[in-house]
Amino acid sequence: MSDSVQIAVRPLVEYVFRSGSIDSGFRSTSTMLEGTKAHQKIQKQYGERDQKEVYLQAEIPCGDLIFRIDGRCDGLLVSEDGRVTIEEIKSTGMNLEYVTADSYPVHWAQAKCYAYMYARDHQLAEIDIQLTYVHVDTEEQKRFLQATTIDELDVFVREVVARYAPYAHMLHQHRTARNRSIEELAFPFERYRVGQRKLAGSVYKSIEEGVNLFAKAPTGIGKTISTTYPAIKAMAAGTLEHLYYLTAKTITRTAAEEALRLMEAKGLQMHAVTITAKEKICFQEEMRCRKEDCEFADGYYDRINEAILDLLSNETLMTRPVIEQYARKHRVCPFEFSLDVAYAADMVICDYNYIFDPRVSLKRMFSTYKHHTALLIDEAHNLVDRAREMFSSSLNKADFLALQREFKGIHKDIHQAAKEVNSYFIALKKRMTAKHVIEPQLPEELVAFIENFVFHAERYLVTAADEPAVSKLLDTYFAAQNFLRTAKLYDERYVTFSEIDREGVTLKLFCLDPSHLLQEMGKGYRSHIYFSATLTPMGFYRDMLGADAEDYTLTLGSPFAREQLDVYIQPLSTRYHDREHTKHDMVLALHELVRTRPGNYLFFFPSYAYMNLIYEDFVLCNPQVTTLLQRSDLSEEERENFLAAFDANNEETLIGFAVMGGIFSEGIDLVGDRLTGVVVVGVGLPQLGVERDIIRDYFNAAGKRGYDYAYVFPGMNKVLQAGGRLIRTETDRGVLVLIDDRYLTPYYQRLMPDEWQDYTVIHPGESLD
Repeated sequence: MSDSVQIAVRPLVEYVFRSGSIDSGFRSTSTMLEGTKAHQKIQKQYGERDQKEVYLQAEIPCGDLIFRIDGRCDGLLVSEDGRVTIEEIKSTGMNLEYVTADSYPVHWAQAKCYAYMYARDHQLAEIDIQLTYVHVDTEEQKRFLQATTIDELDVFVREVVARYAPYAHMLHQHRTARNRSIEELAFPFERYRVGQRKLAGSVYKSIEEGVNLFAKAPTGIGKTISTTYPAIKAMAAGTLEHLYYLTAKTITRTAAEEALRLMEAKGLQMHAVTITAKEKICFQEEMRCRKEDCEFADGYYDRINEAILDLLSNETLMTRPVIEQYARKHRVCPFEFSLDVAYAADMVICDYNYIFDPRVSLKRMFSTYKHHTALLIDEAHNLVDRAREMFSSSLNKADFLALQREFKGIHKDIHQAAKEVNSYFIALKKRMTAKHVIEPQLPEELVAFIENFVFHAERYLVTAADEPAVSKLLDTYFAAQNFLRTAKLYDERYVTFSEIDREGVTLKLFCLDPSHLLQEMGKGYRSHIYFSATLTPMGFYRDMLGADAEDYTLTLGSPFAREQLDVYIQPLSTRYHDREHTKHDMVLALHELVRTRPGNYLFFFPSYAYMNLIYEDFVLCNPQVTTLLQRSDLSEEERENFLAAFDANNEETLIGFAVMGGIFSEGIDLVGDRLTGVVVVGVGLPQLGVERDIIRDYFNAAGKRGYDYAYVFPGMNKVLQAGGRLIRTETDRGVLVLIDDRYLTPYYQRLMPDEWQDYTVIHPGESLD
């Protein structure tokens, strides 16, 4: 009995016939919508005998596999004498004079597959194929007609399938081996930690039932292995085919890769690819994605199939170094290569935005693919603010004024379109009676001006040469496109926020509650597993991440003994207006800590300004102590050196001054004597600001605790993350000092985890012994 391979016509012919180079990076992002309108306009002209969007399918044996191909043809045209024509409609922004019958073999291939399926089902000896190209602006049409026979189509389609078969065969063999290895895969440790089995079981059950899970799993429980292992086991059960492990930081991607290596050592055979940001993985000194400038873009599609087949045939864990190795070998762009591999991989490790951000999300995931895919969302507390950023958009006056000047006398339409937008901002500034204006409705007039600007910018960019003006235009064009995309999402969860500052006038479509859009962008996936050590309070995160009533919640206790952690609270005020007054006591407290307990410490502060204020005085009072200071512009090498300095064999005290919510407060593991203690200064409140106040007022109006939603809960999350750097394994011991008088209030006590409740209160100058 032969095994079957299901594939739609379009990806089949695109795999076989794609060729050429990566383009210059400009694509008209409105073409798809305009193309849909063009399709519909042509289809409305069909006669009574004609049909549109006709579903077709066929089974084609090839070797030991049966290929089940299907799809929908745009049009089925029937003449008065009964002759049938399959029509494929393609929209384009290019001049139709340059489109010939031979321009796009992939379009003929798609139409021929549909013609074959229809002719075979209806026992037709002959059938016609028509390619119709329509210009999205002028609506001009150009048609190419070709008569063919069922015998010719039969030969053609079987040849297409035969060219795809080696790739399909490799994937089929891999999937068989993958499932067998998963069935035999045991948990990769001798025993489960406390709570680990419960977390793994909850993940498996959630995926099995097709619901979401919100899991608060404390530091040290082993969240990565406890989520990936059960999700992978669900693959062998047939529940899943794909996994996406989503993270906000590079270091947590590394943890996922390490978990896979651990399981691979126990026999797992699985394709997993890590997607690295384009600007980080690009081989060029300057990122220019044109075939004239980059050998890895030139002829990319002529080489990509061989590159993917080679990679998947020989590798399983496709980390950044592996992607780079094969990209150089086959001379393909490493970023686009990783994206193309992602659609075939069993597991993809990537940033949140590849799923949730409407600007960059992976586009080729069909509903059937999503239905057999689970999302594992690590450090899920970060997704709230990241989602607000993804779903918001801003424009500033200065960009359009610059374009108005740049294109004067060069391009009348772009000059005029930019001038209209700039004039809108001038009028807005005159209307503003304060530096900040908040309005609860979409600025429809500005949207219309931006649509006009995008229309003319696109037409220019399609044929423009590579010149300085193009670069300026591109940046503003993409910002304008994002603005229009956000405008379509605008509802009662948004406000329009206008601001005057030193840079000029800025207008922002500001998403206040991202929960609905997170639901929409995540729709169709079988299960979302949200997990973090700091989903506190759980109700807030369920609300902000878009939980449904049937979604599960799991809260686990710490796997570590209380004796491993000594907690102290020092009731100093760290409020902004008290910082100068309490500075001396703060420095004295930190000095006393390192005097009585030498070792390696991380001191976390709520802002760079406050950190620098204390750092200067501390260094003056403690010149013998080695200190490190986090900067906002640390390179990757400097970050690694910062962490590497925390050596268990240090003979002298080392202190790293860092910022809560920054790169050193999440996802880092300094186990054993690499970290003796952590000091958290303040309660982590975000800096008071207009945007946070807008969020506060919005949730107050919604009947919720607005100040908590905007300030307290995000701030306390930073505290919990910073404190969680300390105890990472069952053998770690350490001291945690919380410096702020608010930690002694009942309100903040309720937000502290159980393992922090057994604390000792100390005062400046008192010893911790």
